[in-house]
Amino acid sequence: MLREAQVTPFLATTDLKRARDFFEGTLGLPVLSLDSFALVLKTPNGSMRVTQVQEHALAPYTVLGWDVSDVHAVVQGLALRGVMFKRYPGMDQDELGIWTAPSGSRIAWFNDPDGNVLSVAQHP
Repeated sequence: MLREAQVTPFLATTDLKRARDFFEGTLGLPVLSLDSFALVLKTPNGSMRVTQVQEHALAPYTVLGWDVSDVHAVVQGLALRGVMFKRYPGMDQDELGIWTAPSGSRIAWFNDPDGNVLSVAQHP
């Protein structure tokens, strides 16, 4: 039934203006709409919703990620826009914070203003 349906990712925020500043201003995602309930952003495959919540429950894992063709260039570009990449103890990350998985995938993690863990990844 859902095999052909578009998937819409959801994130939570306690501050829609702050979320818009980050997702539109820092990450460069175009805004489709904004109301008192949600910020809707355009993605290459449809849209994503950043929903207003009173209280945010943080997940200790990645909740949203982007597959990119050049993770090194993307991390450098985002760092120039003020994105701080996470470092995890015990993980052999390079100088930019990129970890190479046993599969050869290269991944870097960062937080949005609400603390959601986001990632960019390049797969072999």
